[in-house]
Amino acid sequence: MKSSWGIRLALLGLGLMLLSVSEGWAAGPYQFYSVTPCRVIDTRRPDGPTGGPALASLDTRSFPVVGDSCGVPSTAKAVTLNVTIANPTNPGYLIVYPYNIAQPSVSTINWDAGTSALANGAFIPLTTDPNFNVSVYAELYGGGTVNVILDVTGYLQ
Repeated sequence: MKSSWGIRLALLGLGLMLLSVSEGWAAGPYQFYSVTPCRVIDTRRPDGPTGGPALASLDTRSFPVVGDSCGVPSTAKAVTLNVTIANPTNPGYLIVYPYNIAQPSVSTINWDAGTSALANGAFIPLTTDPNFNVSVYAELYGGGTVNVILDVTGYLQ
């Protein structure tokens, strides 16, 4: 009986420690809000603002990610994305960055020859443009195309 109470008290203490740690992570200028993963961009879909065509090497396309479809409000300052490439014709990389700013020189995801699909998580700041929020630059060594899939997993506000 005594060991049962000791275990309960230890678990209660651990729970209180975890709660106090959670509060510390919540402090800061922005709060993180998770959303059920939601596909906002898929260039395998028919041509359109959130669909195809696949990105060609050295191309940049801009996409909307804010709106009702995935629950990211217009007041969001950044999004967390699962960035996936599919069916690349050559090795290469993508750079995902805020719309209408200078393209950074750091890649978001890289792949080798023979890769059929690959994913990576990213935090991307958002701009306040009503039509576009993120831009995607693709470079494939030797040219070619790659499909891009962006799934929103949360946002900061």
